[in-house]
Parts: sequence; C-alpha cells; structure tokens
Amino acid sequence: MKILLTNDDGYDAKNIKTLYEKLSENHEVWIIAPKNNCSGMSAAISYLNEIEVTKIDEKIYAVDGTPADCSYLGLLSIVDFEFDIVVSGINHGANIGNDVLYSGTVGAAIGGRNLKYPPIAISVASYDAKDIDYIANKSCEIINKIFNSKQTLKGKVININFPDISEEEYKGIQATGISKRDIPAKPIKLESNTTPDLYRYRYNLSGDPLKEDSFVTDAEAVKNGYVSFSVLDYSLNSENFIDDVSELIDV
Repeated sequence: MKILLTNDDGYDAKNIKTLYEKLSENHEVWIIAPKNNCSGMSAAISYLNEIEVTKIDEKIYAVDGTPADCSYLGLLSIVDFEFDIVVSGINHGANIGNDVLYSGTVGAAIGGRNLKYPPIAISVASYDAKDIDYIANKSCEIINKIFNSKQTLKGKVININFPDISEEEYKGIQATGISKRDIPAKPIKLESNTTPDLYRYRYNLSGDPLKEDSFVTDAEAVKNGYVSFSVLDYSLNSENFIDDVSELIDV
C-alpha cells in the first residue's frame, strides 16, 4: 500500500518517525508533514500564502504550512501517483471528545476521506510515551486490519487514541463514540504593562469529558486503559436533510 504519513507535531517528531519505520517494513510510506509544530490548527489551509516544501530525504518532505496543507500537497502535487490512504500521527497527546474539532492531527487526515481507504488519525495520551515502539507496532496492526476489512467507510475518518501503555498493560480495543465535554475553564488573562487597551489571553483547560449512558466514549475507554476506536463522519451528506429543511423554512 502507498501511505501518506503526516501529523501536526512536525516531520521530525519522535512518534511519526517511529511509525514511519514500522509501516515501511511492509508498505511504501512517504512522510509529508509540517516543518514546525502546528497543533490545534484543525483543517486550516494556507489559502493566501505561498507554501514552501523542502525535500529532506527520498520519501520525506517538510511543509512550511498547516497539517491540512500537507495532505493537500501530498495528494495533489508532490508525488505523481495516487496514495491509498492518509495516516496522521502518532500524535503527542490524546485527541478525544471535542478536541477532534480543533486537532491538526484529525485536520490532516480529513483530506484523505475520499481515497480507497478511510484516513486514520492516531494519538497517544502522553507527550512522551513510555513505549512508543509498541504503540507504533499496534498501530500497524490496526492499519493492516483496516486494509483487509470489507467496510469501506467512505467519507469517514477513523480516530484512534492509545492510553500511555506498554505491551504488558494492553487490555484491548473498544469501539467508542465521541465524548462531549463540560464547560471549559475561562481563558487566562495575562498582564500587559505596555498598552492600557491591549488585552492578552491564553487558552485554559478543556472541560472534563462527560460520561454517556448509551455507549462507551473515547475518553472513558482511554481512562480505563483501552485503545479507543471512533468513526468521525465527514461525508457532508447534507442532502439527507433537504426534506426537513424544506419543511422548516416553509413554516
């Protein structure tokens, strides 16, 4: 399989390099990833800017742009063939609940949702995983299982989150829904001694994940030591609501 491997932590991040080595044992893999850390960029693109791409190695490119830029250029410009799948990660830090709306890891994966196989965003709930080799190996197992599946999941994005575990601590994988979050903490107002009318803020902690009664959430699975496997719907099937909207606007 031809795999476009990207992330939002940067092409030289430890986790993506480890996954690249493991995937390359059985697949043709290209890293096309940001030159610098782009966490929290979601699916933003450098619409009004030129994007500089540096060839680092035969199959490694550093993009001076967003994670979504990496998928865009990788799928449409940098190489002269079609990739089978986009894999984004392994991200340093979990992407659970509402985080998927802001995640550059997920944002990079979205661009590959119309390829032969559904794009996969992979994260681990640690900024310095205790056993990234094992997590990368297990990620490869999951990716290969998706390759061999009859489920097409076209227009969808698979979001996988690992707890920070070693092989001995592995409990299994759970199919999960996306958790909702409680109200986030107020932004932190920073002191500014230069201009009276200038205000500076910094994001604070996200709201705590909420428990659901009808399904296991991604946050709950990871907290309990399981790998979370969620499907995000980016199929943009707005035609499903045409009748309902027609009735609404005619009222």
